[in-house]
Amino acid sequence: MNVLNNIQENLPLIIAAIILVVVQNFLKRRRGPAASQPGLVQDLLGEVRYNLGLVNVFSHQYQAKRFVATMWKLDKDKLDFLPQPLQESLSNAFAMVEDFNQQIAVAKKQKSTAYMAGLNIDKLKALLTTCQEGLEGWLLLKVGSKNPPLKAPDMFDNLLGKR
Repeated sequence: MNVLNNIQENLPLIIAAIILVVVQNFLKRRRGPAASQPGLVQDLLGEVRYNLGLVNVFSHQYQAKRFVATMWKLDKDKLDFLPQPLQESLSNAFAMVEDFNQQIAVAKKQKSTAYMAGLNIDKLKALLTTCQEGLEGWLLLKVGSKNPPLKAPDMFDNLLGKR
């Protein structure tokens, strides 16, 4: 009975906490995902930077690590707001990334680095650098910063010590 009385005494606090979590999730969904133009550019820029890091490692040693093109595959049809030369550079760079990924997959399957010796890493690096500069320039022009905006902490970040 003592436990039942404690639950009844704390029931308003429990209900208030549940309502707070539901309201916060509703407001977060209402704002929507980062599908805005700067959000798309930030996602692509992250992939370009990651792939540039892989290119730098790849140029020193043949390491069979696949390049990333997830955001490109998802958002390539939504980038008509970018300048045409930047769209072409992105398209060429990620087409090359896809080709490299296929060659890396074949090399892994055959357990041989001979398939990766013919990869033109310098051309990919030049294309990715052009894409990075173009995306950063677009962000500077439209947003005023080339780095992603800080995410506002939510209630769980404070509770779990992520802030």
